[in-house]
Order: sequence, then C-alpha cells, then structure tokens
Amino acid sequence: MMNYIDSRLDRITMYRLLVLYLEVLLGAAMLLSALGFLSFNPLSIAFSAGFLVGICLLANRIFASVFNAPANPESSLITALILALIITPPASIQGYVFLTAAAGLAIASKYLLTIRGRHIFNPAAVAVALTAIAAGESASWWVGSAVLAPVVIIGGLMLIRKVRRGQMVASFVLTAIAATAAFALLGHGDIVGAIQKTFLQSSLLFLAFVMLTEPLTSPARLHQQRWYGMLTGLLFPPQVHILSLYSTPELVLLVGNVYAYFVNPKVKLVPRLLKKIAWGPNTADFVFALDQPITYEPGQYMEFTLPHEKPDQRGSRRYFTVASSPTEDTLRLGVKFYPQGSTYKRALLTMTKATPFAAAQLGGDFVLPDDPTRKLAFIAGGIGVTPFRSMIKYLTDTNDPRSVIMLYSERTASDLAYIDVFAAAQTNPETKIVYAITDAAAAVPAGMHSGSITPAFIQAEIPDYHERLFYISGPHTMVTAMKAALSALGVPDHNIKIDFFPGYA
Repeated sequence: MMNYIDSRLDRITMYRLLVLYLEVLLGAAMLLSALGFLSFNPLSIAFSAGFLVGICLLANRIFASVFNAPANPESSLITALILALIITPPASIQGYVFLTAAAGLAIASKYLLTIRGRHIFNPAAVAVALTAIAAGESASWWVGSAVLAPVVIIGGLMLIRKVRRGQMVASFVLTAIAATAAFALLGHGDIVGAIQKTFLQSSLLFLAFVMLTEPLTSPARLHQQRWYGMLTGLLFPPQVHILSLYSTPELVLLVGNVYAYFVNPKVKLVPRLLKKIAWGPNTADFVFALDQPITYEPGQYMEFTLPHEKPDQRGSRRYFTVASSPTEDTLRLGVKFYPQGSTYKRALLTMTKATPFAAAQLGGDFVLPDDPTRKLAFIAGGIGVTPFRSMIKYLTDTNDPRSVIMLYSERTASDLAYIDVFAAAQTNPETKIVYAITDAAAAVPAGMHSGSITPAFIQAEIPDYHERLFYISGPHTMVTAMKAALSALGVPDHNIKIDFFPGYA
C-alpha cells in the first residue's frame, strides 16, 4: 500500500501537492458550509480565496519587477490559499481591506524581510502577525475545525510522507499536547477536554502539516527539525505569554523561523552553466561555475529554480543531490531524462550559459558518518549514484583511508556514470567498486556482474556486511528492494541510511 502511495507522490512536486491539498481543503470547507456544518457562506469562501490569489499574484509580479527577481507564481498561490484558510471570509469592505493588507505584507516579506537574499519568516505568518500588531486585525485560523479535521489529517499525512518530515511534525504535536495538558493540570481544568479541543478544534494540525514544514523557513537537518518541533510545540498553548504578549500560532511559527534561520546553512547561489557531459542515451552531467564559495557535506542536496515558459504541474523548482565534492570549485548535477519528461527537465536540457538558474536550501542527512573508522557500503541504482560520486571524490581528494565498497547497478555499461572518479578512487586498496549490469540483452564488460543486486550478491561482494554502515540511493522501488534484502541478511535498520531526494521531486 505504501509503495503505491509513494509511487503516486513521486509524480508530483511538494509544491504542487501542497497547492492541491489547500484547494481540496477549501473545496471541502465550501461543501461543509453549504451543508450547514460551517457558519460561512460557501460563496464568501470562494470569493475570499479568489481575491487573495489575485492580490498575491499581482503583488508578487510588482515586487519581482522592482527587485529584478524571477517571479514564482506557485509560491504566491500557496501563500494566498493559506491566508484564505486562516483569515475569516470577510463580510464587509473593511474585511477586504484586511485581506489586501495581509496579502500585500505576505508577498512583501519575501523580498524585504531577507538576509542575503533568503527570506526568514513564513510569509503568511508574518503578514497576520503584523496586521494584528498594527491594525488589531487577527487571523481566526478557522480551518482548525472538528468537521475539517479529517481532511486536514489525511492530506497532511500525505504531505509529510512526501517531504519526510514526520519526526518534526510528531515532535511538535506531542510537545504541544503535553504542554496543553500541563497547563490544564496546573489550572485544575479538564485535561482530556483540553487535549481534545487542541487536537481537533485549533490551528495545531494545519500549522503542523502546512506551515511548520515549509522548507525555506524550517531546519534542513533531522536533529534540528526535532528541536524545532519541540520549541514551537512548547510555545503553542495560548496560556504561554511574555508580559501582555500571549502566544498565537503565527507568533509561535515566527519564533521557530528565527531558530531555523540561525541553524540553517546561509546559501543562495546563481550558478552559471559551463558544460554538459552526456553518458548513456538519457543521462547527463551538468557542470556549473559558482558565483561564490559554498560549504556543504558530500551527499547533500539543494533546491534549484529554473524559470521557464508554461511550467507543467511539476513546477519550476526541483531538488537535486549535489554530485560534486566540496573539494571541487565547480557544482555538478547528474540528471536523468525521460521521453515524456517534465517542462523543467526539457528546459534544463536546452539551457545555455545565459539561462537564469538559482540554487538554495542546502540540506540532507545522507552524509558520511563522523567516525572515520566506520566501514561503509554504498548501493547505487541509476542516477542514485550522484551522492556517492560526491562522497568518493571527497574521500579520494582528502586521502581518507576509510574502507568503502560500492555496488553500482545500471541497465547497460554505457549508462554507467563517473567511472573515471571511481577508477581513481580504487587506487586506495580500501576502496572497491563493483558494477552490475541489469539488462540481460546487454553486453557485459569483463570484470562486471551480469544481473541485479541480490542478497547473495551482497554477501559475495561484501563478506563483512554485518560490520558496515549501508547507504542506499536510487529509484524508489530499487531502494525498497535493497532495504528488504539487507533486512533479510540481518542488517539492522540503524545500519541502513536511505537517500531522500526530497522527492520534492
């Protein structure tokens, strides 16, 4: 069941999934309003959402023009839909003035409240916080309704499955509920009732699934995400206050955003294409010059924005693992193309040195262990070899003597990538690379294995497998199969690391 869900989620980016989720929530709210379960007029919900979308798109176009920055309509659409779900649909002209102010401030924050081109705060949260302080107009967070909770939960679980931020959301929700229970206990109140109300009739779930998980304003590393969740959860109960300033969902999120800013890498690049290197019929290596130095760990990923005409449902942003090593002065991306590929991939394939391209959001925990004596085993499938190119090149360049065995499967020998890097690495007697060719009809050069990577093959090539830390990277079905194979061999889960291309796709 989960494999089917994952395969469906892999076909859409995180951003498009979020748009769909928010649209479904608004649609459900309109239906429930029409049936009398919500106190709003369904047309007022629709008109409020449409008004916010128009204002956000217009404001974004204006600011993008003024700041000579690429307009990102998808981001503005998400901000508008979030605002539509947390600000009560207006019933007067004053209400629409509030909507206009909130939308304008949200978009403005992306351009004005930045440091080195990186915006710090969640746009919707900072907008409603500013309107509350300056004009006394507050967000009601009306989406936090018991009748909408099933839709919020189902869609939210799909979203965090997509972005793999379940631990962060869980740490937030559990800490918030624990803090709520503690306040109820101290106030001699109904603990069960307080928890039930917080879980089903507050902003808790929507805040957790939609706003807490925003990649730009939340931590990129797993341990930092747990702390982020606990910090915001601890501040969530409305009884929390400093002097006369009481906790609200937007203020909680802004505090968390400040924490995330300080722990996240401060990276925003404008790479310039130097060359494309093709291998096999459908794969290429893109080499970029950097406009500034960058510090990262081998195996990490970044988000790359490529503006292009009429983007399809997968949008203009994509996450790629960085294939280059920190020891190199260029940036490399290994990319696989498909006959019916996305507009993003087609634009990437035809890009030139003059094509605008931006990189940000460095993150990922698929990195080398701190212990330099730990024996490692890499299992790569197809384009999943890119993080291992980064790691192995780094180990070679730094003369790191640790023991590494890599099993690398491809359909044909001509599809194999980065063979020069792997050949150089094998001058270290502790490094071993084994290639597996999976196409039964393909010629298999001497020294390569014919067939897939199986448990028996792993045992034969990695006889000390029980002593090694395994890294698996490749297509989802391959990763699932390899993890099952290792589990069948008795390799514990804590000795298996799986790459995640945030399939933010």
